[in-house]
Amino acid sequence: MQVNSSGEPQKGGVDSHADAVALAQHLAAACRHLKLVGLMTIGNADYTAGPDNFAYLVESRRLVAEAVGVAPETLELSMGMSGDYKAAIEHGSTNVRIGSTIFGARG
Repeated sequence: MQVNSSGEPQKGGVDSHADAVALAQHLAAACRHLKLVGLMTIGNADYTAGPDNFAYLVESRRLVAEAVGVAPETLELSMGMSGDYKAAIEHGSTNVRIGSTIFGARG
């Protein structure tokens, strides 16, 4: 589930903790063939997202896990890209996207 932790209008995902919880509850109740495996966010393009965005996703995970009756650590956290992956890992990221570090900037 994508969470718009930065509040940027061009980003997708649910816009609040309440929306994340509501979507997770809907998935658990009505979409039995889908399994929520984690939450993700995309920081600001200039890597100024900072720890607030990562902390927001961590709190979203805690609230979602509580709402659907699972341990928070069973839900992955996908946050952090080439420019901010270290801070994301410090905040508990289990998946980082470092494509531009490996393949270079997109053309």
